[in-house]
Amino acid sequence: MQPTTQPEQPASPPRLEARDVTMRFGGVVALEHASLAARAGEVTCLLGDNGAGKSTLIKVLAGVHPPTDGVCLLDGEAVRFRSPREALSRGIATVYQDLAMVPLMSVWRNFFLGSEPTSGRGPFHRIDVGRCRDETRAELAAMGIELRDPDQPVGSLSGGERQAVAIARALHFGARVLILDEPTAALGVRQSERVLEHVRTAADRGVAVVFVTHTPHHAHPVGDRFVVLRRGRVVADEPREALPVEQLAALMAGEAG
Repeated sequence: MQPTTQPEQPASPPRLEARDVTMRFGGVVALEHASLAARAGEVTCLLGDNGAGKSTLIKVLAGVHPPTDGVCLLDGEAVRFRSPREALSRGIATVYQDLAMVPLMSVWRNFFLGSEPTSGRGPFHRIDVGRCRDETRAELAAMGIELRDPDQPVGSLSGGERQAVAIARALHFGARVLILDEPTAALGVRQSERVLEHVRTAADRGVAVVFVTHTPHHAHPVGDRFVVLRRGRVVADEPREALPVEQLAALMAGEAG
């Protein structure tokens, strides 16, 4: 009896994709036919020097700028976001370098910041502070951060810990795509290592991560795929095994590709 051949299952589409995107601001072409695909459970690193077009591309993905030409797709379906809030409602969370935090407010306040769970009714309706503290502590523990006190000001945390709060916050509120804009730019070596661990943790939880950086030595340890921009154009889109870190650096510097 011949073994039954199982039909091949079609590959799932990328969680989020920019396909052949061009972005013009008046006479300035910031992106030209740029493409990037972010898949669930993977870290896609977007690299390029200052002015390469990284910020413009992630703002297109995040709903800040509708592309002049080209299309964005979510789970294979063409989408055109009218605002970052609309993109967020579809599970696309972007963490910018400023982290959108209030330094003097507590960690749990920054974690929820306008989305606090409540309890009680009528005149007894109030923020459920205990739940906020417990959920903040639990989410950070899942990221490997043992929080001393959720009531401490977020400004008292290290840069790496604040990044962890921002990442954990995005995951807690249902991010399916997490875009991280230069999360290691202002950090020292040890703090950068911790942030890279958090990036990997997010991908291991099934999130599609887009990690934006101009530092190949930060991207290479965590990246599954590398997209290199130069002057608004994609000059490389390769898996990690095809691009050793030295070649990645050379591509960014314009010495290859």
